[in-house]
Amino acid sequence: MAISFTLNGRPVTLDVDPDMPLLWAVRDEIGLTGSKFGCGMAQCGACTMHVEGQPVRACSTPVSAIEGQKVITIEGLAGKIAKAVQDAWVKHEVAQCGYCQSGQVMSAVALLSENQKPSDADIDAAMQGNICRCATYVRIRAAIHDAAKTVRA
Repeated sequence: MAISFTLNGRPVTLDVDPDMPLLWAVRDEIGLTGSKFGCGMAQCGACTMHVEGQPVRACSTPVSAIEGQKVITIEGLAGKIAKAVQDAWVKHEVAQCGYCQSGQVMSAVALLSENQKPSDADIDAAMQGNICRCATYVRIRAAIHDAAKTVRA
């Protein structure tokens, strides 16, 4: 079945099983490997992508569910908020092993796109379910606060 959507600003049509998870369509069929497979149950956040600006777990989202929609992966992330988050990630040395970071960054950008002055509670709620085995949660929160200041400036 042909499924069409916009990926990182470019139209894409895939002839795949409509039940194929979006993650596998993007990684295996298109070759963008920045979004990671973690748990396969939408619990860890490593696979997070934006669909119509909202963070979604691509490992459990069938590709048919995004027909006609706009999808952004870590490779296509751009703009002032994305740059502020990426710069803050480097400044605060958030990444350790790095495996979860694409999902973490995607969730942080989604948060700051809706709330440019998040409290600790707002950050915790938005990042809940984004698991970091290296436990850099304190650095993640600090980086998000720092990025928010940059975005507001």
